[in-house]
Amino acid sequence: MNPIQQLFKQKQNNILSVFFIAGFPHLEDTCTVIRALSKNGADLIEVGMPYSDPVADGPVIEEADAVALQNGMTIKKLFEQLQQLHLTQEAKAPLLLMGYLNPMMQYGFEKFCNDAAACGISGLIIPDLPPDIYKEQYQKFVESNGLQMVFLITPETDVDRIRMIDSISTGFIYAVSSSSITGRDTDENKKEAYFKRLQAMKLHNPILVGFGIKDANTFRQACRYTNGAISGTAYINQLKNGGDIDKITAGFIRSFHNE
Repeated sequence: MNPIQQLFKQKQNNILSVFFIAGFPHLEDTCTVIRALSKNGADLIEVGMPYSDPVADGPVIEEADAVALQNGMTIKKLFEQLQQLHLTQEAKAPLLLMGYLNPMMQYGFEKFCNDAAACGISGLIIPDLPPDIYKEQYQKFVESNGLQMVFLITPETDVDRIRMIDSISTGFIYAVSSSSITGRDTDENKKEAYFKRLQAMKLHNPILVGFGIKDANTFRQACRYTNGAISGTAYINQLKNGGDIDKITAGFIRSFHNE
């Protein structure tokens, strides 16, 4: 069983997934961050592959992307780092790669999936890959490597499309809390209505909420109606300030469970 499926079989609520950018703040920090997140209780870890034009991301993640690229992070370098981590079996939480399609195509999508699986990656999140194109061209490579595919939905996604996405998703559904970019606050009443609507649909896949999840309050609100939530911008902000990554990570994760 894929580690993501195993996680949701064992734990259905209050799942905390944390996103960061590989190679940030420093090139060799990737595995240090993964170890710290896994050790300190992150349920899922989303490893962001830096990209020069991250259209869905806000200024904090965009800046982290730029720093990581300047540091020399590439997909090849990332796989080398992940392979070393995989050999030590230090990452207990399932790992997902999140990034944009263009660099994966340049790398070779089939090779990308092969190498990702060989490095211990459990799933992929590709925000700019349309589900219908995925089914036609890419699904066979993802599934043949035992990877889970996660798609995004927004408050504007209509019911039929959500059902279609639910039918081809294999890990969980990433419910974007608003149509804004990452790191922006959104109207709480609108978010709650959106979460309730998703809950009422009784989808096949678990749902995790992303965008605007920054503290215990926003985490609890999302978890009330879904299986959990994803935080990225808030964590990257903490890493940006510098200091001991393990201590920063322990405090960050603890803050999501404090009343």
